[in-house]
Amino acid sequence: MAAENENNPLTLSDEQILGQIYSTHVHSDSKFDAGTLFTLVENVITCSTYIVDNVVQGTQGNIDRACHPIPQDNFSSPLCTLKQISSELSCKPPGEENAHKTTLTILKKLSTYSWDAKAVLTLAAFAIEYGEFWLLSQQESTDLRAKSLAIIKRVPTLTKPSALQKHRNSILEVNNLIKIILKVIELIFELGKLASTHNTKDVPALIPALEQIPVDVYWTIITVAAIVTQIDSLTLDKDTRQELAPFAHKINIILNKLRKQISLTIPQIAEEKYLNTLRKYFQTPTEIFVTLKFLIFGENAPKVPIYDSAAKTQVSIRVVRNKEIFLFFSTLDITESDFDQLIPIYNKIKTGDQYKILWVPIVEEWNDELRIQFESLKSKMPWYVLQHFEPIRGIRFIKEELQFTNKPTIVVLSPQTKILHLNAFYMIEIWGLSGFPFTQTIQESLTLESSWIHSLVTDINPHIPQWFKEQKYIFFYGGKDNEWIQRFNTFASTLASDSTLKQANISIELFYVETETVGGNRFWKGVESLFITNVDKTTNSVTQEVQKLFSYKNESGWALLTHGSTVLLTGHGTTMLKTVSEFDNWKKLVIKIGFEISFKEHYEKVILSTHICSHIEIPKITGKIPDFIECPECHRKMEVFVSYKCCHIEEEKIATNA
Repeated sequence: MAAENENNPLTLSDEQILGQIYSTHVHSDSKFDAGTLFTLVENVITCSTYIVDNVVQGTQGNIDRACHPIPQDNFSSPLCTLKQISSELSCKPPGEENAHKTTLTILKKLSTYSWDAKAVLTLAAFAIEYGEFWLLSQQESTDLRAKSLAIIKRVPTLTKPSALQKHRNSILEVNNLIKIILKVIELIFELGKLASTHNTKDVPALIPALEQIPVDVYWTIITVAAIVTQIDSLTLDKDTRQELAPFAHKINIILNKLRKQISLTIPQIAEEKYLNTLRKYFQTPTEIFVTLKFLIFGENAPKVPIYDSAAKTQVSIRVVRNKEIFLFFSTLDITESDFDQLIPIYNKIKTGDQYKILWVPIVEEWNDELRIQFESLKSKMPWYVLQHFEPIRGIRFIKEELQFTNKPTIVVLSPQTKILHLNAFYMIEIWGLSGFPFTQTIQESLTLESSWIHSLVTDINPHIPQWFKEQKYIFFYGGKDNEWIQRFNTFASTLASDSTLKQANISIELFYVETETVGGNRFWKGVESLFITNVDKTTNSVTQEVQKLFSYKNESGWALLTHGSTVLLTGHGTTMLKTVSEFDNWKKLVIKIGFEISFKEHYEKVILSTHICSHIEIPKITGKIPDFIECPECHRKMEVFVSYKCCHIEEEKIATNA
């Protein structure tokens, strides 16, 4: 019983069928013009089914209207293959199991052909017989040769009036099922064309359709096999017939499914076309107001509703023409401190006409509550605001190409829509007006400077700028462990007040960075921003020190040593505490080689005995996160992987030793 079930397609699942037919398929690079063959087959089938409908219904129609133009005659038909398939199809006893075995045999013979070619070749082998049968039925009354051939092929058995009357329903059932098979193969070809011209990443609806094609081809071939058996039974006037209803039911399901799948691709293909056009706008010189209209509305954009907060009036999108734009994306869940970052920039540019700020709120679905929230935020902003209470057409582009992740983002654009900086928001947080006008080139220049700490600490304490100016050595330190903080303060203070250093005119200051303060929060936010802007850059001394500092945020202790505003080194609490606590072991070197060199040399010795690689929690950010980050102290690779915060469901990247 089990063996019978394995050969009965009506009791098998798609997965079971796929398991049987996939072993018959051999991937091959051989080229075959299945498209031209399908055009020829389509012509034969269409003309033949038209003849059948006329003959059975007793009507007279113009057959030329049903037939399609014949393609160029340089096509080389695989005639021997078609004859082999025809031989496998013909004169088989009825039954689903027999049809299944016939189908597997045909699939093995066609193992090196593509799946759509397998279906077309099988239908072509059938079309030769079916087309000739009904062609002879038309010519037998006027051509003696046709009449002789018709008798040999038993054409009159079905075409004489009494036979037509007797087998009318069966003939129409076969004819209608053939038409459906033709439509199924046509849709399979259409899917193949779509897959060849579109990436499944952009048109994901293609994926399930393409995965199902082997099974669809199987059902197409087995239905052809069942039809041939039924025609054989009719022409031989046998009492046993092939039941076609189960195959018709299955093939109709496949037809409807293919139509639905193709219909699902239509909006995705339209989206792909839109995104490609939008990419071209950003990649080739294009008027910026044209790009912004297309980004917000797509084709046939109406008047873009831009609100000029300074003038408190609606203005045309053309006000940004020939301007460099700071395109400010954010959700409505932003704080005043977020857009307060832009106030100094606005004050700098408001008297000129070269730069403009445009806020584009990102809201997936507007409602009355969100409109009220928007109006409240708008009233606090002095720059241009997009006032559009519909989903933005280019939201996918904004998220994927401009890498917006629901955090405030500022894309800097030239008047010709060239992206000068993909996200300058972090740059603004770190350097403020020092980074104006916030291009990638300026960021790279600032990042190479060893005085990056300056922008993080000058606003925390009024003494720090003076210490920088006087070129003092400064220990910035902090951590989660109060005992470590007290011990470091004790040993570092002892070091700073040592007579050896005073004799060498070396002045050292200590500054404790408290995390749970406004200044401490700003400090770590600046560190994170600096890390983000450099995470995918080539490693240098600056990126190494920033990476180390960022990795120490949640450690028991950390310390950073500067000379003026120049960062000398950043260290984990364990190594830095041991280095300062062992000052007596290396202070004699201070007179000989200086404080900086002697401190670093002893620090390196401590690292060899105490270093443990830290992990780095990388928040979900814009830009590409590398697969590996080099440990800034031991230079081993730290693997990057994804984790999630269970409370906020916010994606993070974490780097640990590989």
